Amino acid sequence: MSNPTPPPEREPATTGAPGSGTAADIDTNARTIGDRHPLLAWRNAVFAIFFVSGLATASWVTRVPAVRDSLDLGLDQVGIVIFGLSAGSVLGLIAAAGLLARLGARRAMVLVISVSAIGLLVVGAGTTFFPSAGFVFAGLALLGFGMGSVDVMMNVEGAAAERAIAKTLMPLMHACFSLGTVVGALLGAGASAISLPVFWHLMLIGALVLGAAIIAVRYLPHRSELGDDDAVTDDAGTTPASTWRTRLRENLSVWGDLNVLLIGAIVLGMTFAEGSANDWLALAAVDGHGLSNTNGAIVFGVFVTAMTVGRVAGGPVLDRFGRVPVLRACAALGIVGLLLFILAPTIWLLAIGTVMWGLGASLGFPVGMSAAADDPKRAAARVSAVAVIGYFAFLVGPPVLSLIGESIGILNALYLILALMVVAGLAAPAARERSGKRARSTSPPPGA
Repeated sequence: MSNPTPPPEREPATTGAPGSGTAADIDTNARTIGDRHPLLAWRNAVFAIFFVSGLATASWVTRVPAVRDSLDLGLDQVGIVIFGLSAGSVLGLIAAAGLLARLGARRAMVLVISVSAIGLLVVGAGTTFFPSAGFVFAGLALLGFGMGSVDVMMNVEGAAAERAIAKTLMPLMHACFSLGTVVGALLGAGASAISLPVFWHLMLIGALVLGAAIIAVRYLPHRSELGDDDAVTDDAGTTPASTWRTRLRENLSVWGDLNVLLIGAIVLGMTFAEGSANDWLALAAVDGHGLSNTNGAIVFGVFVTAMTVGRVAGGPVLDRFGRVPVLRACAALGIVGLLLFILAPTIWLLAIGTVMWGLGASLGFPVGMSAAADDPKRAAARVSAVAVIGYFAFLVGPPVLSLIGESIGILNALYLILALMVVAGLAAPAARERSGKRARSTSPPPGA
């Protein structure tokens, strides 16, 4: 009997079309045949997700005064309403790994960004049509849940794209988030200037954010470690029922990984330095150094500019020197900058200290995300854990500093940030590249 004719080989997925192929297909094809389009499309899609996340966040922030006036709230009541955003963000961070395990990156991102868009609508309706602090609180909780979840997801995708392209991109991705906040702030200021009702402003932003996300996720590759669509199948071609539960159990196990906790310590220190500056730097310049309100705002502008410059320039610097030396240098810059800010006798030394503080804090979060995602199979869980630790600093830092500052003065309270940056510098070796080589040791695809 003659041997049966073997079945025809499966043709590889066409990598030039959005939504086709796996991450491995994209990486292999781009490197072997010079087709760089899928890698660039993947990278640009992640840039877009970072940008719209910043846009959504800043759009709410710019309308806080209008919401306060519409609901006739006192400052203490505003704080309670805003707590809905914080609480939702923490829940979203915790849920992100499970959503990725159950739905995959594409569907999970669209789901949580849809939740954020609904949250913006609810906030707008609770401000414009039937003013209600409870309604706005609920809308902010939805917005926070979506933004917290997508923060983990976009960092997972960004780190994977970074590995495939073999070029440090995470700082630039976080700079896209910062750019989104700038655009959101400008649009919000414009909406306020023309007295556009909060509902119509936030509805337009929600539609823009959701539409951009739906388009962008089509360019994300299927990745089996995240359970994307049909990437994980059994012999019958169906997804095993227990697969996502197994992934979820594995995701939770990363909290026992010492390396993850040390990376978390890096992110905690650097994020505390960033988040506390966002809330207290201008006030510290005014109350601690006697500057005017206008000059205090200018000092804060100097800080965020230094942060943005640090993130834009950070990729090439990291590729040149590696994560550990750069993180140590950032910690040293931040420590010296904080000392100058606290002790400066002149406004010029104060400005120099502010620049050093901003540069020092700029790379901790993005580098921590890259380091957490070095293990592709557990990237979602590791990034989620590190992000939770980092956002803990964002949420807890400002009130802790306010309590300490009330007792010993706001400038003296900043020594807590300095101590945490020392810890971040000492923990820097935990972020070392797994291969022992920097990203530049692998030649990137042409033009990537």
